[in-house]
Amino acid sequence: MIYFRRHFPPIENVELIARRSSIRDIERLKRDYGGRDWRKLKGKAYVELQDGSMRLAELHWYECHGIGRQELKTKRLLD
Repeated sequence: MIYFRRHFPPIENVELIARRSSIRDIERLKRDYGGRDWRKLKGKAYVELQDGSMRLAELHWYECHGIGRQELKTKRLLD
């Protein structure tokens, strides 16, 4: 995993990866955050890495109506 300090909006090219029972961690998400209609999404945004450099990255996260975006992760650098 690539660690970053923060991401800079907007997250572009957002795509749905999985929803509801197709999500491997659905029971953990419900237990930790609540909610029912979870989705796993991916998109592209600029992130600031630990060394201070700015890079375009592919981000993955979980999202639920009423709860918002959770567990934002950088999967790979695109530039």
